[in-house]
Amino acid sequence: MEKVKLLGMTLTELKTLTKEMGLPSFTAKQMADWLYKKRVTTIEDMTNLSMANRSKLESACEVGIVSPERVQESEDGTKKYLFKTNDSYIETVFIPEADRATLCVSTQIGCKMNCLFCMTGKQGFSGDLTAADILNQMQAIPEYDRLTNVVFMGMGEPMDNVDAVLKSLEIMTSDYGYAWSPKRVTVSTVGLIPGLRRFLAESGCHLAVSLHNPIAEERRSIMPVQKAYPIESVLEEIKKYDFTHQRRVSFEYTMFKGVNDRPVHVKALVKLLAGLECRVNLIRFHAVPEVPLEGSPMEDMERFRDDLLRHGIVTTIRKSRGEDIFAACGLLSSKHADENR
Repeated sequence: MEKVKLLGMTLTELKTLTKEMGLPSFTAKQMADWLYKKRVTTIEDMTNLSMANRSKLESACEVGIVSPERVQESEDGTKKYLFKTNDSYIETVFIPEADRATLCVSTQIGCKMNCLFCMTGKQGFSGDLTAADILNQMQAIPEYDRLTNVVFMGMGEPMDNVDAVLKSLEIMTSDYGYAWSPKRVTVSTVGLIPGLRRFLAESGCHLAVSLHNPIAEERRSIMPVQKAYPIESVLEEIKKYDFTHQRRVSFEYTMFKGVNDRPVHVKALVKLLAGLECRVNLIRFHAVPEVPLEGSPMEDMERFRDDLLRHGIVTTIRKSRGEDIFAACGLLSSKHADENR
């Protein structure tokens, strides 16, 4: 019989488990401490539990940490980890910088959104990750203690797996868990409004919206989600919340030559984002096989940035990292690993 995985359980779930197993009620808090504070890999390591209780737990449960199967390191220091989950694989990216270290985690195996410019979408969708799968990407890498930030911008659409995402965020930000400030975590979305509503209401973490084109019909041609959830409707939901203090909303904008980098797009962006305290991150496009798009030249990106700045919109050009190991924005795909198992 498959053992119950303790990693990814909330304190409430651990309390239910200990009650069902006839363990003392305080055992749940002890287990949470061992799982998320001390980050043990075996139940045997939970030394303040009696030997009898550890034995009882071991008969039915396991911690559930899964080591990465492979790591690739970029010439710029970025690392891409490959994890096996179920019968497939996911990728996770560690991005070290002088004053911070960011981990980009995945939330699904593949993705349903099928954005034209993203390799993850090209591999299709194989399943959702559990909260354990999400947290394992943090706990199982040797750089955990160096992490300053986590971004949910890897494989998959977080709001399409919102239950597992919110569960992992609870554990990350709760006193019984990692006790991280929500301000260290950013969750992205292409604009799935049902999940977005829950995330905004149930979490205090930062939000990043994959925008990429402010003109509806043009956005629809590269992002099918625009048909079901128009970006204007997404903005209506976001504007119901206060982003003038510590919580931030940003908009990701990959720039394509002659497609979304003209003055008309600046004008449309300014109109769309009017009245919202936000930031726009301009991203260089990384070529995807069989995709008829080309990245905007840097001088065009700089002009676009400067035009937005003149209109009072905080805008930055994001530095590209890990392109040589296919770890940069839009390049994550575990299809190759699946094919060569």
